[in-house]
Amino acid sequence: MIQTQLNLVRAQIPEQVTLIAVSKTKPVSDLQAAYDAGQRHFGENKVQEMVEKAAQLPADIHWHLIGHLQTNKVKYMATFVHLIHGVDSLKLLQEIDKQAKKAGRTQDVLLQFYIAQEDTKFGLDLQEAQEILDSIEFQQLKRIQVCGVMGMASNTSDEKQVAREFAALKNIFGTLQNKYFQEKPAFKEISMGMSGDYQLAIQNGSTMVRVGSKIFGGR
Repeated sequence: MIQTQLNLVRAQIPEQVTLIAVSKTKPVSDLQAAYDAGQRHFGENKVQEMVEKAAQLPADIHWHLIGHLQTNKVKYMATFVHLIHGVDSLKLLQEIDKQAKKAGRTQDVLLQFYIAQEDTKFGLDLQEAQEILDSIEFQQLKRIQVCGVMGMASNTSDEKQVAREFAALKNIFGTLQNKYFQEKPAFKEISMGMSGDYQLAIQNGSTMVRVGSKIFGGR
């Protein structure tokens, strides 16, 4: 079942787009089934759950932390998390930098932007992001690699609105790339699109889609 669903989703995704299987709340056996079908990128939104699963699953999995991250949780995953999607403050960047240094590695992150017409989503706006990137404090961070941007569209059936929000994130990506990251080839990711809208996201420039229920079924 999981393998079939995974293959259906894969068939709709271009080769250059990374599929992140969102496995939050799912048992390890489901992740193992997806792994056995060739999936290597998994997304969790709670640090504790990710840590427990990582201990039980193969070491070559790329773990993506896609939920809102509190600074006091960073240390638990600093040795192995592949990419942190939801970075929305200088304070969080500083903590990630500190824990990455302790772990002897450089941590890849995405800056999360608020693009939805809802009050429940976290994220920066363009001005806040530029203030962070211009700051002396940010320049002092040596163990952070900003690889791109992440955002969540509004939970609405209005495709035009969702497409506008995705286009807005792509514009933010372009602005930041031109101003701060022209010499940084690692800055290439636009993480947007979930089970209900990933095809629309890909049409609007997404390089990473986060798909859960389409692969693992509803919660």
